[in-house]
Amino acid sequence: MTDLDTTTGTETVAEFAARAAQWLAENMPRIDPKNPPFSVRAEQSSWDRATELQQRLYAGGFAGICFPREYGGLGLDFAYQKAFDAVCSDYEMPLILNVPTFAICAATLLDMGTEAQKRDRIGAAIRGEEVLCQLLSEPSGGSDLAGVITRADRTDDGWVINGAKTWSTSAFAADYGLLLARTDASVPKHEGLTMFLVPLNAPGITMRRITEVNGNEEFCEEFFDGLRLGDDAVVGEVNKGWEVASRQLFHERRAVGGGSEFSSGRGPENLQEAPTDYVALAEATGQGEDARVQDLAGRALVRRAVKEQLIEHVSASIATGALPPTAGTLIRLFHAETTELEVDTSLAIAGTAGVVEEAGENADLLGLGIRYLSRQTGSLGGGSSEMARNVIGERILNFPREYAADRGVPFNQVKRGRS
Repeated sequence: MTDLDTTTGTETVAEFAARAAQWLAENMPRIDPKNPPFSVRAEQSSWDRATELQQRLYAGGFAGICFPREYGGLGLDFAYQKAFDAVCSDYEMPLILNVPTFAICAATLLDMGTEAQKRDRIGAAIRGEEVLCQLLSEPSGGSDLAGVITRADRTDDGWVINGAKTWSTSAFAADYGLLLARTDASVPKHEGLTMFLVPLNAPGITMRRITEVNGNEEFCEEFFDGLRLGDDAVVGEVNKGWEVASRQLFHERRAVGGGSEFSSGRGPENLQEAPTDYVALAEATGQGEDARVQDLAGRALVRRAVKEQLIEHVSASIATGALPPTAGTLIRLFHAETTELEVDTSLAIAGTAGVVEEAGENADLLGLGIRYLSRQTGSLGGGSSEMARNVIGERILNFPREYAADRGVPFNQVKRGRS
């Protein structure tokens, strides 16, 4: 790293922002923030570009701003990250690394990992050398994350993993994944789980891409057949993997809603993810003076503004202890509902131009219809919105828990499928 690595907490936020602005202007590619580079998560080239940009940030001393210095970061508080975010919007940033590499996986390792895991994996991610992913959902699991059936069996020298995972975001581009497996089926489902840190190039792993309805292939499914891991792969404690998974979900729910302090800049990864300019859209479709369209746009814009305020309020309240960590679910749920409203509003204003390819000045509106096909992703990430409402009701508002037939029952005695 350069001498900029000597940054300490004595540098004011304003001084840090000024120095960052100067460095960005001299070292990072300038972009039009209203038309950012198209970063396709399903293409390896996008990840190669992201790690290259991350390496530049690290060399300049602006990577891992809120991660501790002993693991490769700068050890600064969130105010410095927000200051950097404010000055980097005109430059190309490695945004696809934010989720899940930094905001979910690296953050989870920071909380629950061993010193070696934190030093090696977080450090490598901050340096732009490695990408991290989650290996949680299973083909038969649905939203019941604790119901995993992928097994990790003890051996003399470690563990053998057999099973399958699915809907793993960008796993094809990752170097390591956090995998939740069952290590004891004789106890209730939440008590017999262990989290493992898995090298994805290890023998015994077969990976396939999943084709979505919009043609994208961002997600993957993985099959584990005799995958061997050492004890150094365990994250947290054996049979206490649910504690790690819970922390992981906390970080995911905050990250999905935009409330994480661990990132490499802020902004949309591509034009389709950028907030809709409703004024421009209404004018492009000849509806600028339409009262109905103005009402639709106004509702979406108010919701967008409320979301930004909610992120600030909930994040600050969690930091001070005024709200429990599970309150991050509020951000996740509101983000999902806001995203769906914005996508629905965009398509309602675009009309047929959003679903039928047309020549002329409205030819680019077809992207709004394509985005509509994946509008539900926000209500599935970090658990479904239905699960989020349960978390809010039971763990924030202290409502009685819903009945569960398998609560307290040893996992190997729980009826599954047609049994």
